[in-house]
Amino acid sequence: MYKTYTPSPTEINRKWWIVDAEGQTLGRLASQVALILRGKHKPSYTPNLDTGDFVVIVNAEKILVTGSRMDSKIYYRHSKYQGGLTEITLRRQLERFPTRPIEAAIKGMLPKNALGRQVFSKLKVYAGPAHPHEAQKPQPLEFKGE
Repeated sequence: MYKTYTPSPTEINRKWWIVDAEGQTLGRLASQVALILRGKHKPSYTPNLDTGDFVVIVNAEKILVTGSRMDSKIYYRHSKYQGGLTEITLRRQLERFPTRPIEAAIKGMLPKNALGRQVFSKLKVYAGPAHPHEAQKPQPLEFKGE
């Protein structure tokens, strides 16, 4: 009889990865990073546990999108007051808050529950090339198809 293997929290080894977003397409980058955050690249992947790694994304302001999405993609947010719906295009979002489009794309690819929130907390996004995670010695992450 075979038994299902479930890793204990002490057996989960987390690595730190660094991704340079310069010249990367937004959706393709987000899908690959979401897999790493969930831990689906590991043989010990368990759907109900957080077995993923930490990911640091730098140069978020230099991301690419295909087609005319810079002006046609719109992000919405609401202030919870009547008439408080505001909208902002991707181009304006990248000018004002360059990390938010990447965070929104990756967050949308994660589970909508407590596990998804825990996994999302392991994502660190920075607009420029500098980041404060040198002490963790992040390894560069290269994607297939680059």
